Amino acid sequence: MTQHASPPRDDTPKMSPVEGPSPWRALTARADVRTLSLLGVLAALIIIGGITKPDQFLDTRNLQLVLTQASVIGVVTVGMTFVIVSGGIDLSVGAIVALASVWATTVATQEYGFIGILFTSVIVGVGCGLVNGMLIAYGAMVPFIATLAMLASARGLALQITDGNTQVVTVQSVLDLGGRDAYVLGIPPLVMVFAVVTVIGWLLLNRTTFGRRTVAVGGNAEAARLAGIDVRRQRLYLYLLSGLCCGIAAFLLIVLAGSGQNTNGNLYELDAIAAAIIGGTLLSGGRGTIVGSVLGVLIFTTITNIFALNNLQSDVQQIAKGAIIVAAVLVQRRTAHTT
Repeated sequence: MTQHASPPRDDTPKMSPVEGPSPWRALTARADVRTLSLLGVLAALIIIGGITKPDQFLDTRNLQLVLTQASVIGVVTVGMTFVIVSGGIDLSVGAIVALASVWATTVATQEYGFIGILFTSVIVGVGCGLVNGMLIAYGAMVPFIATLAMLASARGLALQITDGNTQVVTVQSVLDLGGRDAYVLGIPPLVMVFAVVTVIGWLLLNRTTFGRRTVAVGGNAEAARLAGIDVRRQRLYLYLLSGLCCGIAAFLLIVLAGSGQNTNGNLYELDAIAAAIIGGTLLSGGRGTIVGSVLGVLIFTTITNIFALNNLQSDVQQIAKGAIIVAAVLVQRRTAHTT
């Protein structure tokens, strides 16, 4: 009887046609590349600062100053990142910071001391965020128009409250918070607040349902709605979050400057958007990282510090920032076409 030889066995594990490189792993890999690139840019700036002004730039006090200045706009940028990831925009953050800072430093508010100033800053920020969120989510207004209206209104109200004057803080506990005696292990309190906000923001975006819903709304709002996400409520929450960050930033600015002015937060909206963009957040929504946005803030703050130490004109500084933004957008477009 003829025996037929059985075909050789292939024990090599085969990949199912539906299997392949995980999209999440691919996204993480791109995020790691962007993070390393940003760290490289920041390291290069530190080297440049150390070469041009070694005695001043690398001084501990100057580095503390850089981090402190980055803290205020950094907190605003964390909130802005969430809004942009959702496909929105918030042009009113600088005006909200100004309004919250002057409202919290009026004579009547300062009578309630430290708690009164902090509480007022946060409440004003959240209140403005609520108005933005209601107009956009339930009033069906375009975010650009709604937040532009808030920008004009908040700036006008801030000017009306101050009558163009600087409101000096007289609460000693608030002023002490900005002094060197309040540093913990050489770290300014404002930097520690910024660090806490950053960690909470990262966890919220990457480890919670809220973060996943934010990304889903930014990626495709209609698909998110069909998946059961209340898109309008999610957008309302996001602008509330942005307003909360503005309120916290306003309090930090009060501590840093020791006063409230209607000119506070000038162009913060542009700085926050720019930092988020170079950090890898897509203006079209659906993608963004808190770490990248924070690195973007540190890059811009470091550039400002280097230019100031070298007595370079502010217009050159703005040109440099503009060039960085354009380069970041071009990189984003190239990445989008190749993935």
